[in-house]
Amino acid sequence: MGPVFIAVGILCAIAAVCALLLVIASKYMAVPVDEKVEAIRGCLPGANCGACGYAGCDNYAAELASGHEEMTNKCIPGGDKVAASIAGILGLEAQDVEEHVAIVRCKGNCTNTSYKEEYQGIESCAAANLLFGGEKLCTYACLGYGDCTRVCPHDAISITDGLAHVDPRKCVGCGLCTRACPNHVIDIVPDTIRTVVTCSNKLPGAQVRAACKTGCIGCRKCERECPAHAITVTDNLSHIDYSKCINCGHCVETCPTHAIVEADFMSATHFSA
Repeated sequence: MGPVFIAVGILCAIAAVCALLLVIASKYMAVPVDEKVEAIRGCLPGANCGACGYAGCDNYAAELASGHEEMTNKCIPGGDKVAASIAGILGLEAQDVEEHVAIVRCKGNCTNTSYKEEYQGIESCAAANLLFGGEKLCTYACLGYGDCTRVCPHDAISITDGLAHVDPRKCVGCGLCTRACPNHVIDIVPDTIRTVVTCSNKLPGAQVRAACKTGCIGCRKCERECPAHAITVTDNLSHIDYSKCINCGHCVETCPTHAIVEADFMSATHFSA
């Protein structure tokens, strides 16, 4: 028998021993799988976005299966359909999911904002932000290089005239874009809201006005005239308490810079910049 056949025989013997060891290990060292966890995990969309408050879909499924979590409606991207499926597996009553949508708190497009420099570098918001806060004079503005578009799993965000725009018909409110935005100008809000403050600048009004035509200047006119007392100005920026807001639209009419706009996300009609 030649040396080649001996080498082949030895390799085959080693392979057979290894295969036998793997079979034994798979039988005696197997980790039990909770079928309920697997069933719940199969219902979840797998975005691992963290909107449910857990690290990912696996963690949420495990907590539901163990009984430590009873809220079946925490998967915002999955909506009512996923909540109903999970409730059916657990034998619980289906809970309604409050749908959410992403909004861009900035109107600093090429027309409204001023520029302090010309950025030439990596086409990334994170990279541009490291260079003096980007090329726009407002350092709180949308940087416009599309980091949010690249992480959106539903192609719901686009960049037009240097500004991010969200298509509410595609957005599922997963929140991945909020974590990708270095200036944190994207928020996740219930799709039932009607008024939005489209500015994130906290500088005094004169500085805001010099940087952007449509920025909030902190004049407090909306705060004074809101009939429901739902608006407060903190750090030179308007904030709306949606638990008090009655969607009257008066703040939209009174805002001198049009930083507050009206939107109808439920009918997929988004506000324009």
